[in-house]
Amino acid sequence: MTELVIRPLTAGETPLFTSLPDPGIVGRAVLGDTYGMIADGGQYRPEWTWVALRDGVVVARAAWWAKQGDDTPIVLDWFDFTDHEAAVQLLRAAPLHAEYSLLLPPGWRDKPDVRAAAEARTAAAEAAGLRKLVERYRYTWTSDCPLPERTGRLEYRPEPDDDVIRGVVRRIQEGSLDAHDLNDIATYGRAGAVEELLTVLSWMPSPRDWWRVAYDPAGEMVGFHVPARNPSGSCIGFIGVLPEQRGHGYAYDLLVECTQDLVAQGATRIVAATDQGNFPMAAHFATAGYPVSEERIDFV
Repeated sequence: MTELVIRPLTAGETPLFTSLPDPGIVGRAVLGDTYGMIADGGQYRPEWTWVALRDGVVVARAAWWAKQGDDTPIVLDWFDFTDHEAAVQLLRAAPLHAEYSLLLPPGWRDKPDVRAAAEARTAAAEAAGLRKLVERYRYTWTSDCPLPERTGRLEYRPEPDDDVIRGVVRRIQEGSLDAHDLNDIATYGRAGAVEELLTVLSWMPSPRDWWRVAYDPAGEMVGFHVPARNPSGSCIGFIGVLPEQRGHGYAYDLLVECTQDLVAQGATRIVAATDQGNFPMAAHFATAGYPVSEERIDFV
């Protein structure tokens, strides 16, 4: 077999990357996205885009993403191939380390071609040393959806003190159902997991003063929510309820308030996500009128 060449792209090699045949049924193509370097008005950098070639033909490719100005990639979100072993070697060879997020259409397991494509990518990622962390639902609310009404049960206050926010997040992460929270706690410890979350929230280009802490009528703290914007648009940045306040449906109140805040800021499209195993939160999204637009598998 011809020797495999694995390397990053250089400027102007977008056509080489896009030369790999792709039916567009999984990955970023599910969102209607196409690959483009930042220099071409796209979102990717040549040094974070790797290809595996045989006789000059691309047989595997991977692109890591971050917003402009970031020093390291945030996520691997473009990965496909026609050669399984080349794909495994590419992931092992590239000196880039970030979570791999595989985007899929809703109900993908019921579609044989999509399921086969997802299982092939899963097998290659795992063979390269990644492990499946969680499957998630991705939601997209638009102005064509009903706007959920505020419940009026809670009061929402800004909290400028980062140490107070750290304390709130630490308490919220106790007994969390979120797989990323649990993985961060196992990896970095409780204090480190808090910092990981706050780093993500602070990385978003939306203002810090949008963050809100929620209180019940007796003045007891209930939870924390972050209406936000990521580089692609408005999103539900974070929703969390304190352990002693769970069981009252307050996460729904926070979701509605977060939605209302974003709409007040001009949002006509809001994305959000939750673990598929977080049945209470998934139910809240359904009640609030958020349709499932994609599914996602995250690997670490």
